[in-house]
Amino acid sequence: MAFEKNMLWIKNTIYTSTEGIEPVSGILLMNGINGYEVLDGRDFEDFLENKEVYFDYIEEDLLKLKDCETTVTFYVPENAQGLETILAVKSGLQKLKAERDDCGTLEMDSDTKLEEEDWENNWKKYFKPFPVGKNLIVKPTWEKYENDGNKTVIEIDPSSSFGTGSHTTTRLCLEKIEESLENCTKDEKELLDMGCGSGILGIAAIKLGAKHVRAVDIDENSARIAKENFAVNGISGDKYEVFAGNVLEYGDLYNVLKSRKYDLIAANIVADVIKMMADLFKELLKDDGKLICSGIIAERADEVTKSLEKAGFKVCGFTEKEEWAVIVLCHDSL
Repeated sequence: MAFEKNMLWIKNTIYTSTEGIEPVSGILLMNGINGYEVLDGRDFEDFLENKEVYFDYIEEDLLKLKDCETTVTFYVPENAQGLETILAVKSGLQKLKAERDDCGTLEMDSDTKLEEEDWENNWKKYFKPFPVGKNLIVKPTWEKYENDGNKTVIEIDPSSSFGTGSHTTTRLCLEKIEESLENCTKDEKELLDMGCGSGILGIAAIKLGAKHVRAVDIDENSARIAKENFAVNGISGDKYEVFAGNVLEYGDLYNVLKSRKYDLIAANIVADVIKMMADLFKELLKDDGKLICSGIIAERADEVTKSLEKAGFKVCGFTEKEEWAVIVLCHDSL
């Protein structure tokens, strides 16, 4: 992957509550921010007070975090688009604060700047090859992996674009894509990846035998990185298309996407956006196709399922892991 050297990124920290994590994340995703860090003060306090976990020593600095605030942190490039994104997020936070009183202060600090090269090198210390599903291996380009010939290797470098495969939601989605393509004839299925981030889901689909992938992200930077990742994985340009834009505006992008229907639609987004796209998914999915929805906090799975059922889907698969859920759906006429 090619990194833009010397680019500066602005660090933005939103102060919220455990209850506010999901709606704040939704605001970020709606504004094209697919990668962010969450520090949940309640989870950390529960860890320290867990009487079933025994430890001899805890760093003093960690003990100081016991009463830490819950925060959501994200980065934007220091340019006009980044500044516009900050303003849009602030507007969304103001609206959320007016609607709910359980999301903390929703104040946002924007100050620390980080160079792209520092970002890349910080990630390199922690990102190693790891397995997903039955036969997938995800690895960064700088790591070696001795393939026994039975594994499908996907190369994804950490970047500002969400989707290295390490997060539970991405793993769940990859597992369902692998299952869906396991018994299909090669070059038979076409995938639509809504909210593609790094492009990892589409890359996996092509390597598992899909015919073609259309990948969409609201963020131009994510779309650019997804294109780079397809190329890094040796996938020819006739196998994929990557688009940047908001399909819910029902403009040119919507018209392009609806020019065909898809065997698989993957949506690793968040609950609220999935609900908003339910009718669109129904329109774009083939009669015998499958819709894979991830990025859903488990406690909201029923709520999302009802919205999708209302749009004309029925559940044909469900997995919950580490408080996240993935739902596989098909048309209710089947």
